[in-house]
Amino acid sequence: MEVIKQSISGTGAQTGPIETKQVRDTLTGAEIVVRCLEEENVGHVFGYPGGAVLHIYDALFGQDRVRHVLVRHEQAAVHAADAYSRSSNKVGVALVTSGPGVTNAITGIATAFMDSIPMVIISGQVPLHAIGQDAFQECDTIGITRPCVKHNFLVRDVNELALTIKKAFFIARTGRPGPVLIDIPKDITTHKCVYDYPRDVSMRSYKPAGEGHPSQIRSAVQLLLGARRPLIYAGGGVILADAAPELNKLVDRLGYPCTNTLMGLGGYKASSDQFLGMLGMHGTYEANMAMQHCDVLIAIGARFDDRVIGNTDHFASEPRQIIHIDIDPTSISKRVKVDVPIVGNLKNVLRKMLAQLDEPEFSGPRPPVSAWWSQINTWRDLACLKYPVSQHIIKPQFVIEKLWDVTRGDAFITSDVGQHQMWAAQYYKFDQPRRWINSGGLGTMGVGLPYAMGVQLANPGATVACVTGEASIQMCIQELATCKQYRLTPKIIMLNNRSLGMVCQLQDVYSGSRYAESYMEALPDFDRLAESYGHVGITIDRPGDVEAALQEAFARKDRLVFMNFITDQAENVWPMIKAGKGLDEMLMGAEDL
Repeated sequence: MEVIKQSISGTGAQTGPIETKQVRDTLTGAEIVVRCLEEENVGHVFGYPGGAVLHIYDALFGQDRVRHVLVRHEQAAVHAADAYSRSSNKVGVALVTSGPGVTNAITGIATAFMDSIPMVIISGQVPLHAIGQDAFQECDTIGITRPCVKHNFLVRDVNELALTIKKAFFIARTGRPGPVLIDIPKDITTHKCVYDYPRDVSMRSYKPAGEGHPSQIRSAVQLLLGARRPLIYAGGGVILADAAPELNKLVDRLGYPCTNTLMGLGGYKASSDQFLGMLGMHGTYEANMAMQHCDVLIAIGARFDDRVIGNTDHFASEPRQIIHIDIDPTSISKRVKVDVPIVGNLKNVLRKMLAQLDEPEFSGPRPPVSAWWSQINTWRDLACLKYPVSQHIIKPQFVIEKLWDVTRGDAFITSDVGQHQMWAAQYYKFDQPRRWINSGGLGTMGVGLPYAMGVQLANPGATVACVTGEASIQMCIQELATCKQYRLTPKIIMLNNRSLGMVCQLQDVYSGSRYAESYMEALPDFDRLAESYGHVGITIDRPGDVEAALQEAFARKDRLVFMNFITDQAENVWPMIKAGKGLDEMLMGAEDL
């Protein structure tokens, strides 16, 4: 322990060193890691121990402020930390060992990177003297993770450890968020130094944008108010910036239609008549047609990716003026040329736009948009999400509709990736942000269950449901043991069609229904499997039992209930836009193949 001394002088004062109340501890690197996590108010760390991080685990064992959650696979640790962040706006933290520990974590890191999720991953590394010597459980963590992190650090001096951790949290949560990895050699965790955690950090090479250019914001408002066929297109950036309140105010104030991307669901309330539904590959007919035929488009925290606008040349064939607001300047005009670029924090920019709408300059009459709304309602009349009801076989869409009814739309919904993900996005009406937790950019199967774990730990007492398929759930099914150990009780909604559903659908569309390796010929007894982990397992195979099963499951607050819904194997997700096609070239059903 180091006592800080200072000299004082002056009238009536005794000159010389005196002891002050400021005391700085001398700590090991491992102790510094844990103390820094406490300083960042980290409540949970998801991880799996190993030789290179043993000293960090020993330091965690000696305190009770940071709770460690022992997963059964490092991939699940990062997924759980990812969902912890998505559902709470906190920085998720994962802790893994060197070598296979960090390589197992790569899928989770890449998943978070593609969706811009703020996370810090702490990885162990072999001792400094052994790096590059092919030591046991050594890998080039910095090189391997470089393409799928916002930034990474290799700590070579214990004196730099606290500052590095501060930088990691700052980089992860500011600007366009993302995962940051800190690789810590084992010997650094035993070295000692005086502990000093900086309150603030400034990096000359990293200055994220904040406010947005005033003249560009004014130009955007002018353009919007002159539109006859306007559309507001909002993405996951709205969720990440906590800008949903401002987005809702803007949409309601303007009276314009709004569509959300898969990652933006909940950014604007789905219960509003102004909401056109999700757009893109499996978006609604009205959202896609409005996107293609609008005359002024404002993109807010969205990136015009291939699953949203399809063929860029086809999209550009319709003349329109585009406003694009994003925190990341590299996302603007990356795929689509825009007319009014605005780089800045979405919350700040939207607040300025709302303020400008109150100015006298913009109080005059606007062009009518009634004809545009009439056209949109004509597209809506096609009822593109209507599906055939059956009294004998469970339709997957029906399960999601009943899930919404039973939870009254107030649940956190995590999802794996596949047809079940699209049905959840289409039929569960999200009115709040951070309630829809799924892998959008990377499309990672296996995330659903660890996502549910992270969500429940970040939101104790909340209703949490995991929508999954019989293929996805088996990729991280061992995390049922983690749920048992930590008394986590999400409800598992498994839509079981005995196949790789989305792969089969693509084989219907592109391969003449030749189902190459896309059927599951050997499946476990999921009821008994869930029970073997200490949970409740039930199978539902009749439409008339769906709602009652859901009600019973959600009434059991203290148990994880695994519901195996045997669904129609032939059902596919419609509408659909084939690769290389435009937004108005949708397949509305099997009859269009």
